[in-house]
Amino acid sequence: MCIALMSMANAMADEGMWMLSLLSQERLEAMNKTGLKLTAEDIYDINKGSLKDAVVIFGRGCTGEIVSESGLLMTNHHCGYGSIQQLSSVEHNYLRDGFWSGSHAEDLPVDGLTVRFLEWVSDVSEEVTKGAEADKKLTPKARRAIVEENMRAIERMAQDTCKIVGKECIVKEFFGGEQFFLICYSVYEDVRLVGTPPESIGKFGHDTDNWQWPRHTGDFSIFRVYADKDNKPAKYSADNVPLRPRHSLPISIRGMKEGDYAMTIGYPGSTERYVSNYGVEMTRDCENTSRIEPREIKQNIWLKDMQEEQSVYIAYASKYANSSNYYKNSIGMNKGIADLKVVERKRAEEKAFDQWARQHTEYKGLTKELRKAYKQLRPLEMVGDYWYECLYGGAEIFRFASQMITKSKSAESESDRAEVKRFAEKFFDDYSAKTDQKVVAALCKYYYDKIDKGYHPTFMKEAAKMGFEKWAAYFFANSKMTDRSYVLSKIENGETEALQEDLAAVYAVQIQDVMGKVSTESDEKYKNTKDAERRYLKGRREMNRTKEYYPDANFTMRLSYGTVGGYTAGGRKFNFFTDLEGVMAKEDPNNWEFVVSPRLKELHAKRDYGRYADIDGRMHVCFTTNNDITGGNSGSPVINGRGELMGLAFDGNWEAMSGDIIFEPTLQKCICVDIRYVLFIMDKFAGAKNLINELNIKD
Repeated sequence: MCIALMSMANAMADEGMWMLSLLSQERLEAMNKTGLKLTAEDIYDINKGSLKDAVVIFGRGCTGEIVSESGLLMTNHHCGYGSIQQLSSVEHNYLRDGFWSGSHAEDLPVDGLTVRFLEWVSDVSEEVTKGAEADKKLTPKARRAIVEENMRAIERMAQDTCKIVGKECIVKEFFGGEQFFLICYSVYEDVRLVGTPPESIGKFGHDTDNWQWPRHTGDFSIFRVYADKDNKPAKYSADNVPLRPRHSLPISIRGMKEGDYAMTIGYPGSTERYVSNYGVEMTRDCENTSRIEPREIKQNIWLKDMQEEQSVYIAYASKYANSSNYYKNSIGMNKGIADLKVVERKRAEEKAFDQWARQHTEYKGLTKELRKAYKQLRPLEMVGDYWYECLYGGAEIFRFASQMITKSKSAESESDRAEVKRFAEKFFDDYSAKTDQKVVAALCKYYYDKIDKGYHPTFMKEAAKMGFEKWAAYFFANSKMTDRSYVLSKIENGETEALQEDLAAVYAVQIQDVMGKVSTESDEKYKNTKDAERRYLKGRREMNRTKEYYPDANFTMRLSYGTVGGYTAGGRKFNFFTDLEGVMAKEDPNNWEFVVSPRLKELHAKRDYGRYADIDGRMHVCFTTNNDITGGNSGSPVINGRGELMGLAFDGNWEAMSGDIIFEPTLQKCICVDIRYVLFIMDKFAGAKNLINELNIKD
């Protein structure tokens, strides 16, 4: 299928999350001048193997890359962390000790882990917007209803047309709902863990170093994709064989220098680069602020229990890492919004737009409309954000009970009940009731004090009267929803009505009732706001016809190109790379975040780096580029001008944490683990020569 997306030209080389499907000639020329040696077909081709075929969606929110002809896949350690945790136990603690498979037979299957390969993209804008054209005089709510109905219909038709196991078709919107593309993936469900360093390497620095440069983290893990004997997607089976990919990335150990070409291809999750200043303020004051204090409370409780008991550490390691990642991101983003005067810069853009809009009737008064829409939406957005962080997303038992109600009511067949049982087992595998009781008490009190009583669940009045700690103790003593054996026995015996009557379920219903009220009150206000933002972006693109606008990230495949290099911030100049000497300098055996493996210290002391040392004789660990990335890009391949893998993207820098809202070209950096450090750990540290031998290494 021949796909055409949009013209893309005349942007800075280090800004932009570009669609691969049809890079313009101007864009390719700019990339060539920066150092690219490949053609457009080398990057994206649906008829033969290209770079796009080596890059995958890993799990639910990361990127990975295929690096061998036997389906070997690399991604970040923090992307694989949940799978590593799932496979770990007190007896086999792969988080602490690492894991290396010696053969295909030793690869460890991961329940529920998937990998998606992009097949093709098609412009369906005309079909999606049919009946919702501008001249229809529709309300934003009515327009959105038509658009969503058309999107679902196109998805159903595409899925019915494919009728192939392992295919998934989805419609995604771009530019706030001005363009729409149907995207088809092949979904592989048999993915197995092959290798991971211990977290003393894979998460070295943990929360302290997260979003910071200089960085010394070996943030990688290795998996393998399996297929049936015909190389097609299939559920796990002992008969499955390693995938034979359309393309796998060769690996360069030549190293890099400042100014070298660097390209990322991956799945950036979400940006709002074109949102109004009112949207920035709502993100700052509602979404980010509601995340910071509740998560700090929860994480402190979790961490204390994790450090006291190994089983709790294993159960909560991945949850803690996921929570703390965007807790710190929110702090950094709010700081960046203030330091870089993002709101003021957005207001200046809107002032210029207002002047232009006076001569364009369709957009006249639009910024006033935006201000009014956000003023109406903002109070409800704040309630919803705190509701999620404190109640549904913060306290595990409430979400579990809510999900159990829904799942058990629809579990009519034996296979349905088996699925509910698997869901419950997975929950209890990573759950500590005594830990959650403390979280419930603390976050319910926080919500009670913070949010207007009109949006309190019914039980909160009694909880406040009793005292939240005493109430939580009563709740957990009288609910059987926290008892694994009880819950599983009720599911097995088809007695799920008892679960629906449990105290946890009663409280969960009251919590859902609050969100039902918020949703009802905010639905039209939300659609009005989003529609006003859509028209504002449309107007800005009309106002600046010579400027090229790339679409905001929405977890679709994107390309970013730029160069290797350091930066200056706060009067300090940062080098573009770190080395193993820096790891040793940070070592602190009394701080769990900075423990260094004796084996790593031994290799460093001997300077036993094998063929992976830089020309300067040092073992480089991480490097920075000016590629444009965001969440979802984690695990993205960093590719040189010849199409070879030279690193894995895994983080951004603290000075540019507002990058999801506004790009700051002098500060924004992509932090990457050097592929030579990855291979050094695999080869010299772990002795995984069988995996090294699979790779196409360019020496």
